[in-house]
Amino acid sequence: MNPAQCRAARALVNWTQPRLADAAGVSPSTLRDFESGKRTPIGNNLTAIRGALESAGVIFLESGHVAAGPGVSIKKD
Repeated sequence: MNPAQCRAARALVNWTQPRLADAAGVSPSTLRDFESGKRTPIGNNLTAIRGALESAGVIFLESGHVAAGPGVSIKKD
């Protein structure tokens, strides 16, 4: 997951940064710095962020799945 995917995924589920940080159990500054490209969180924090978004229904698409590169989608109900 890259910063753009994280921002897009958060938009898909209509979550604020504080809500995602809380759901993932990471500090708001960790999420803010990641989404702005300032730093990459340590592995377990990145896994927690991705896991929280996936639990909310987000599907992460790797670059091989779409012509434009990595992206995000949402599970159908």
